[in-house]
Amino acid sequence: MSQKPAVLLSHPMIGPMQPVLEGAYEVHRFWDHADPAAFLAGPGQAVRAIVHAGEFRLDPAVLGQMKNLGLIANVSVGYDGVDVPWCRANGIEVTHSRGLNADDVADHAVGMLIAGWRGIVEGDQMVRAGTWTLTDRMRPRASLRGKKAGIVGLGHIGEAVGRRLEAFGMTVNWWGHREKPGAPWPMAASLLDLARDTDALMVCCRASPQTEKLISAEVIDAVGPRGAVINISRGQVVDEEALIAALKAGRLGLAGLDVFAQEPTPAERWADVPNTVLTPHSAGGTVDSIPLMVASCLENLRCFFAGEPLPTPVAD
Repeated sequence: MSQKPAVLLSHPMIGPMQPVLEGAYEVHRFWDHADPAAFLAGPGQAVRAIVHAGEFRLDPAVLGQMKNLGLIANVSVGYDGVDVPWCRANGIEVTHSRGLNADDVADHAVGMLIAGWRGIVEGDQMVRAGTWTLTDRMRPRASLRGKKAGIVGLGHIGEAVGRRLEAFGMTVNWWGHREKPGAPWPMAASLLDLARDTDALMVCCRASPQTEKLISAEVIDAVGPRGAVINISRGQVVDEEALIAALKAGRLGLAGLDVFAQEPTPAERWADVPNTVLTPHSAGGTVDSIPLMVASCLENLRCFFAGEPLPTPVAD
């Protein structure tokens, strides 16, 4: 019988981590078990840590059956699929890769804004389709310089987005559920006030029950027909139906989305939605950030099994 500590990989998306774990741990893959109940009643009883991708929901009813479970180590920065209060009440620690892909996500968010604002995607399609004429140059787009950016959620990513947009000559304001002393930019009195006074609403907040459909029809309409909504948070933070309706009706200028209510999002859902830049939840995953996040997860595992303080526990 193996003396290695037992860890469980929760989702196929993080299956590539198995080889780097096997030297130190007995690795189980939850998706391999056609009868999850049998696994939980058998080998699952030895599992002491779960390696997890935080966007996927972990059912407390399942977690509660693993009596030796003490850690959920999220490879990701986000952990919205984990019921942190329940875990804490049941003696289970939760960690994540705090802030490690913030710059990459911010780059992607700003890239989507520029692509939509300056019509880069449409321009590419026009050139490739052979429909470009010289008169197209007489329909110029607006500059970003002098425009207003509103950031929803001023964490690591929100700050990184703000600093980049400031470099483009934009005025930056923000709003969040909690005040942030020492923030580099003014905080709006409310989300609606921020939306009314912005040209580009950058959605950077953490997903939680409190932020479900936070970007509502009212907020979207407040941004208006000349404004942009860019979402690199989670799909559920934006009322996607309201966003699509506003884009089709011309009540919203444009949207850039890296995250969706359902992932993968159905292609037909967006076939006739104008003025969009869509990417497949790729903002935070680069060849630079992924190794950092994997290393953070491994260090949290090492410290847990060594009885040392965890480097990056979830803070709230």
